[in-house]
Amino acid sequence: MRLFTLLRRTLPAFALLCGLAAGAPAAAAELVGFSDTRFRPGTIVIRNSEKRLYLVLRGNRAIRYKVAVGKRRKSWTGQAHITAKYIRPDWAPSPEVRRDHPHLPTLIRGGAPNNPMGVAAMTLSNGNYAIHGTNRPGSIGRAVSYGCIRMANHDIQDLFQRVGVRSPVVALP
Repeated sequence: MRLFTLLRRTLPAFALLCGLAAGAPAAAAELVGFSDTRFRPGTIVIRNSEKRLYLVLRGNRAIRYKVAVGKRRKSWTGQAHITAKYIRPDWAPSPEVRRDHPHLPTLIRGGAPNNPMGVAAMTLSNGNYAIHGTNRPGSIGRAVSYGCIRMANHDIQDLFQRVGVRSPVVALP
């Protein structure tokens, strides 16, 4: 219970320091029970069917975040790890995205309002995927991406601070 109290007290201040819009939810996530012993503390577990991401903690607990996942036939399952972390990353559409949306520019600079990566991103070892923020918060809780995991900007900022490069990521159906 102490961690949840700490989250509720520190996340609003962190959000203000990072320049998040007023009106963002006060708590970025919720502390929940997590009894799946297959995963060690520090592992990120994505449950595509739930549209939730869990950061596994000690003591059969996890921090649970609501996310957007890959749309039908675009979501991925399997194992990966974080390869890099970026604040306000640039975004270049993949060839598949460009084929489906030829009007998109070849590059959108980090911090631009039309940058779909949001305020932070963590790239994954399994190819052209990332866990990142979004400029479309209404997409959270839906299957809408080309395989990336989208989080509310305040949630990606929270997770970004909690994990490091090489942290394991497991995506389940």
